Formats: sequence, structure tokens, C-alpha cells
Amino acid sequence: MLNNFIQKNLTKARYKLLENKTYFGEIPGLRGVWASTKNLESCRKELAEVLEDWLFLKLRSKEKIAGFVVHTDQRKLVKNAR
Repeated sequence: MLNNFIQKNLTKARYKLLENKTYFGEIPGLRGVWASTKNLESCRKELAEVLEDWLFLKLRSKEKIAGFVVHTDQRKLVKNAR
């Protein structure tokens, strides 16, 4: 579930080579999800890490995330609390 969300959004990423010869990557529609590194491959990896961290922060704060649904089985939570 998490991996599918991350992989799907990484396909939307946009990268550009800046004047200072570093790469900048971002995912349109996901505010704050960007990376800037010395080469394209490391930019892709860092962007994936940033996206994962962003997702966990959104889940932790219980914010809604477009294209991502969390289902909680309340019965299971009660059973495990005993």
C-alpha cells in the first residue's frame, strides 16, 4: 500500500539540471516534496526518501492524502488492547 503510493507518485516527478550543475526534483501537487543533489540518480533516491517521510508525517497528523486511504478495523484494535 505505501510502496504503491510512493512508486505511483515518483512517476509524476519532474527533474531539472540547475545552472550550478545540481539536479532539482519535485512532485507536482505534493507541497514540500522536493530534493536537490549533485547527480540525477541521487536526486531520485532522495526524492523517494522525502516522499516517504512526507507520507508518514501526513499519516501521523491524520491529514487527508489525495489518492491514499487508511482503513482501520476498530474491532481488531479493541481485541488487541486487552
